[in-house]
Amino acid sequence: MPIPPKVLIAPVTVTPSKPLTPSHLKGLLWADTMHRATAQLAEVTFRYSPTTYHSTEQTLGFWEFVDRVEGDTDYSTHSEEQIGELYVRYRAADTRPGAEALRPYAEAVEHGWVHPAGARVLRLWAEHYARLGMHDPGLERHQPPGLGLEEMIERLRGAGLGIDQRPTGGPVYLDATRYGLPLRRIVSYDGRPNYLACALRELLPVVAEFDEVVLLYDRELDPDYQLLERVLAAHGPTVRRVPLGRVPIDGRITSARHGGWQDHSAGALLGAALPDHSPEALRLGMRLYFIATLGPGDKQSFRHDLLHQSLRRAERILARSWDAAGPPAPPPSEAVGRHRRDHLHVDPYRLTTSLLGRGRSAPDVTLLKEVYL
Repeated sequence: MPIPPKVLIAPVTVTPSKPLTPSHLKGLLWADTMHRATAQLAEVTFRYSPTTYHSTEQTLGFWEFVDRVEGDTDYSTHSEEQIGELYVRYRAADTRPGAEALRPYAEAVEHGWVHPAGARVLRLWAEHYARLGMHDPGLERHQPPGLGLEEMIERLRGAGLGIDQRPTGGPVYLDATRYGLPLRRIVSYDGRPNYLACALRELLPVVAEFDEVVLLYDRELDPDYQLLERVLAAHGPTVRRVPLGRVPIDGRITSARHGGWQDHSAGALLGAALPDHSPEALRLGMRLYFIATLGPGDKQSFRHDLLHQSLRRAERILARSWDAAGPPAPPPSEAVGRHRRDHLHVDPYRLTTSLLGRGRSAPDVTLLKEVYL
């Protein structure tokens, strides 16, 4: 029996400081569907560790801010939106905390501590994941990266891919200029890592174990992910980048740090859909909308009416599939295999759009259960 290939799926990780927006939901549902479909053909590892990215200034600075302005607050009954409003206030502030103010938080994070506001958001997200039928990769578990910050820097330097100017008061750079890519600062002069540095701590020690590494991320992050692809590929695996466009709201693409997610957060969307649709239709319909309808680009604004249309379509697809009679369907591995193109992972867009269209036969129940429900 042939040994199945090994695939690592590593989507961009959302930091727990705001509600999940339509853009977040799109990326998460895309990654989940890719994971579950590819698992029909390969040995898949899904790496998504909030722990790894708690040490970014974006997260530590927010936690220091809420402690400073809110004091000793019980966040156990706060909503995502309430915590998100605090995050908007933090990002709108004129000043940022310095390295000394963040150092106690950074040290605590390395030992598994999570700020109560962040822990509350992760708990709410875990509930959303359960309702959506998504694989929980360990949102509330301590999952430290395999390399410490200094170890990661030394590994880059050993491979000729890092420049450490901290001894002379400068930052640490990722140096992929040999590939025609610009220098990228990844650690400040006083030791604060950015998102890319954290991703390298997480992925560098494990990528050599895999035949293919799939990076899913916001299209706006493409320059950093080109760098990450080059560094990881130098360690052996084939690296595939899958950039996804964000979801505009009323024609505008804005970051969650500016707010504007009221009535569009995951909690609000799920709350509106749950009374009118079965759990199975909710799971399938969300994927039909955020994957098949919106597609990989960023041209279509979010529309409540089209989301509910997808939920109703999911009800019809499920009814046809439950009632379908005929010869046994091929195994899910055969059904998803034709949507791999020249790579090992399954393309969620091609697979999901294959469920739609007039005159198509009802999808096999086993495929729906394994990949979508």
